[in-house]
Amino acid sequence: MELRQLRYLLRTVELGSISQAALDLGVAQSAISLQIQKLESELSTRLLQRTSWGVEPTEAGLAFVAHAQLSLRHAEEAAHAAQASRLSGLVSVGLAPTSAGVLGFALIDAMRAQYPDIRIRLVEAMSGHLGQMLNARELDMAVLFDGEHGRRWSVRPLLNERLLLIRSAAVESSLPCRLAELKDVPLVLPTHRHGLRRVIDTAFSACKVSPKVVAEVDSLYVLMDMVRHGIGATVQPWAALTRQPEADARLRWVELADAGLSRPNLLCSLSEDEMSPAVLATRALLVKLVHQLVENGGWRGVELIHLDSR
Repeated sequence: MELRQLRYLLRTVELGSISQAALDLGVAQSAISLQIQKLESELSTRLLQRTSWGVEPTEAGLAFVAHAQLSLRHAEEAAHAAQASRLSGLVSVGLAPTSAGVLGFALIDAMRAQYPDIRIRLVEAMSGHLGQMLNARELDMAVLFDGEHGRRWSVRPLLNERLLLIRSAAVESSLPCRLAELKDVPLVLPTHRHGLRRVIDTAFSACKVSPKVVAEVDSLYVLMDMVRHGIGATVQPWAALTRQPEADARLRWVELADAGLSRPNLLCSLSEDEMSPAVLATRALLVKLVHQLVENGGWRGVELIHLDSR
């Protein structure tokens, strides 16, 4: 006896027609007839009888239907209980400050709506530190910019962030759009420990330009404050603007046109055999959310990496 046989029988009895039940359930009429016949054969009794207006249960069918309804309800409740138990617990997610500005609240809000029994522990730190925490199994997953030092990680490319030159709106000169034009522009950049700085230094080296770095700051908040006050320009992805009050009025920016000047975002998680169902569900939702943000304009200046292009 199978649950689908009970569903087919109950829907047929409710609608009084095998053909209507087939339409309602989206299966072939012959499939419903065959499964009901198998059920009757197993029980060695007729459950349905044809009438001039359709089908109706026999006396044996009426007795069976009452118990079948209860059994089906219990089966559905058991499945729901298993799912609820499976998708609960604590999931630790690491995000760099720029990524957290775009993705942090959006992820927590989406998880609360879809998986209310899963608690999210969100850690904001530099990408390199998050990688160390992931290796130490202190995080379940993190959005990182370099996956080379992972120990048994599962790595999924998410997107590439194009880099912008960002400057105070109080500076009236035109905005350069190539690194070679930044030779004499004061810059406030992250320290060499930061993955973004390595991308920037490599790009400057490729065009044989020595940047004029006036300050090195790893705090995104302090760095952007310095830019707003005109101490220097910076090179950052668009995500760095998301936490800036009145950014449109106080800052100006332009996408740098140098080829290959972008930062990869990688979703790095524990190996598949180490992830709980709750972690797997969170990872899938995070990927879906990233795509939604990009497609809806909530994460600008990026190029998605689709599964078929991995």
